[in-house]
Amino acid sequence: MISLELRKALLDALKLKEISRAGWINSGLKNVESVAAHSWGVSYLALILMPEGLDKEKILSMAIFHDLGEAIIGDITPDDEVTKQEKYDLELNAIEELTKPINGREKLINLWYEYEKNITSEAKFVKACDKLDMALQATLYSLNEDSFNPKEFIDSALSKIDDECMRLLIDSTANGKN
Repeated sequence: MISLELRKALLDALKLKEISRAGWINSGLKNVESVAAHSWGVSYLALILMPEGLDKEKILSMAIFHDLGEAIIGDITPDDEVTKQEKYDLELNAIEELTKPINGREKLINLWYEYEKNITSEAKFVKACDKLDMALQATLYSLNEDSFNPKEFIDSALSKIDDECMRLLIDSTANGKN
């Protein structure tokens, strides 16, 4: 049965469409992607680049769900001076709140936990897609904004991605605005 509590949780989650990615704003960009657009980018990259042998449903669910807590707490960046533990606790509380009326909420919370702790091959892959999305988005911004330098974002992604294919995708964008 559909409840008002479920409706409210769904509406709250959809607020991700309205929350701008703070890292881009902090870098001086004006018209930036939303957290929801970023989650779509991560999901798309995961679908296209997914290696054989990984759990497709888990990966796509994780990619869609990984930033859900930001619907309540916003997009926290290192500039916000929030510790990793504080950010983790804030996101966990937000996710618990947003999933209260959802059937199978424990599975969703466990997927988020698995992603945050980076404890499975699927989580490691989605984390890499998250960083790849950031690097590719930085490249897109650099193509449209002459004053924007994507180096900080590309270097950050490269420092966190081990997959050679993904590193090549980033390197080719960093070496020539293409």
